[in-house]
Amino acid sequence: MTPSLSVHRRTGSGRPVVFLHGLASSGALDWPDAEWQGVLGDRSALVVDLPAHGSSPASGTASTSRVLDAIASAVGEEEVDLVGYSLGARLAWDLARHPSVRVRRLVLGGLAAGEPFALVDLAAARSALDGGASPADPLTGMILHMVSLPGNRAGELLDLIEGLAAEPFTPASGGPTQPVLLIGGAEDGMAAGIDDLAALLPDAGAVRVPGDHLAALHAPEFRAAVRDFLAD
Repeated sequence: MTPSLSVHRRTGSGRPVVFLHGLASSGALDWPDAEWQGVLGDRSALVVDLPAHGSSPASGTASTSRVLDAIASAVGEEEVDLVGYSLGARLAWDLARHPSVRVRRLVLGGLAAGEPFALVDLAAARSALDGGASPADPLTGMILHMVSLPGNRAGELLDLIEGLAAEPFTPASGGPTQPVLLIGGAEDGMAAGIDDLAALLPDAGAVRVPGDHLAALHAPEFRAAVRDFLAD
């Protein structure tokens, strides 16, 4: 069964902009009204909470395809522009080709060129979550720290990671045909491969803004790049 996701709608006019947040965050945290108010004029927006994030229910170990189906159901059939960050960008890459979604343009921020979730030692993470030893693997330790932050549902997030890893992100197998802008922080190692990703696509460019993986998303330059790229 496809979960029904929580969507915060910002009223406005024109083509809606759909925002997808990163792992262990939420729509409200990644796309706060205080930062985005007026950036895109009076356009309407749909800020989606991904499964097991924010106010959305968990999806267990649902595959990437099932998660995409849930997002597609939340977005609806109206043509949209799509903005994703980190995990949200990973999902947006494939959502642009979903048969039930009509996307005009995409902005993909903080996107890693490979599939990090397949490298996470989920057994070690779950053991540590139950009081066992900390994971020896640095990536697993970083993911465990993220999902365990206050307000997060750590176990449900690890289930989500397991499901996504089972159907991994493989950009070389195909990507969006729509115009794409990839944005990465100048100090963000995770987004170091955005030029390589842009080269895989028929109509894409890459820009860098100040900050690491966390700070780049909230940099004024990030918002300016989104505004300019999505301008009609």
